[in-house]
Amino acid sequence: MPAAYHLDADAAQIAAALGADAAGDVWMGGPVAPGGYAPVAIRDKERGRILVPRLWGVLPPPRGEHIVTHVRNLDSPFWIGTLRHTQFRCLVPMTAFHARGGWMEDRARPVLAGAGIWRDSEIPSFAILTVEAMPVILKPQDFGTWLHADFKLARRLAKS
Repeated sequence: MPAAYHLDADAAQIAAALGADAAGDVWMGGPVAPGGYAPVAIRDKERGRILVPRLWGVLPPPRGEHIVTHVRNLDSPFWIGTLRHTQFRCLVPMTAFHARGGWMEDRARPVLAGAGIWRDSEIPSFAILTVEAMPVILKPQDFGTWLHADFKLARRLAKS
């Protein structure tokens, strides 16, 4: 499972890569660790896709002890409500992620977008969808599907 990721791009570069409005985000780039803040792109009804800061790690379920940074079980009752509601899906920008013993990046696409979900319970936070110990990286043509489509269709992105 990825333990950390890098986002070595500023808010303007991230916004351009994700087709979003930086919306005043001041991210300057750097490593992101669980429990730290980083920008994610969410849907805003009035402004479209915008960047907002969120804490990486959703509060745990009732019997949990640690923040939850990754969503692995898409059928879990803890996640299914959030996953089915498109307004709670987000794009998690990253320039590199740690997986399978090393750092992965794509030089052809310097800013990648992972599939994520966000919550605004006590703390505005997010988690990244993962499959086989890697984040679900979306292609630019799939950003809209992840953010807007019915979960049955969006879920297929986690299998590719």
